[in-house]
Amino acid sequence: MTHRILIVDDDLHIREVIRVALKKAGITVSEARDGKEALTRFANDRPDLVVLDIGMPEFDGLDVCREIRKSSDVPILFLSARDEEIDRILGLEIGGDDYVTKPFSPRELVARINVILRRAAARATSNGQHAPLAQGALSVDPEQHVAAFAGMPLRLTAIEFGILRAFLTRPSSVFSREQIMAAAYQLNIQVSDRTIDSHIRNIRAKLAAVNCDNVIETIHGVGFKLGRCEPQA
Repeated sequence: MTHRILIVDDDLHIREVIRVALKKAGITVSEARDGKEALTRFANDRPDLVVLDIGMPEFDGLDVCREIRKSSDVPILFLSARDEEIDRILGLEIGGDDYVTKPFSPRELVARINVILRRAAARATSNGQHAPLAQGALSVDPEQHVAAFAGMPLRLTAIEFGILRAFLTRPSSVFSREQIMAAAYQLNIQVSDRTIDSHIRNIRAKLAAVNCDNVIETIHGVGFKLGRCEPQA
């Protein structure tokens, strides 16, 4: 199946570089020059993934991500001209799946995109061998790619879902950041400890919004483990 990628960047040269790299990889591409055009393209084209520049005038990439996340869990890979930690963390916390800083290697960008697409394909072609997982009031169904707390659906990014699934697979284990990285990113993609911390913080915030403040425990000096996953008293 040919994947469809939406490239959103106000720089024509950047769009061209990404377009050429993706087409060489056999991927169908559509483009948008700004945030408002991006939302129109997204609604019309229904892409499998969005490559989204943060630093666009008026309606920037973070605004676009927030709008998309109101109705869709489509993977989003952010681009930024600055290696600013605040941009990276905020982008991940509002629902981004990955983050690449300009200037970037087109080959690395395609590799990161392929990791995300393979993960989505694996979910779509699941043969039913993965039983639902649960701890307390938290449940995750890897086959259906759905998660819920006390019956309330959770809107998770692909990486957040992968992290929770890993915890639920080994509910009594303590995971180092490296183990979490391997479980969530699968292939040899390197991300920083702060990126993992951002995903953990985002998962906690989403569970806190449905009355759970004990989903993931911090084991200082070691890593993280699954908590009780019970509603607050």
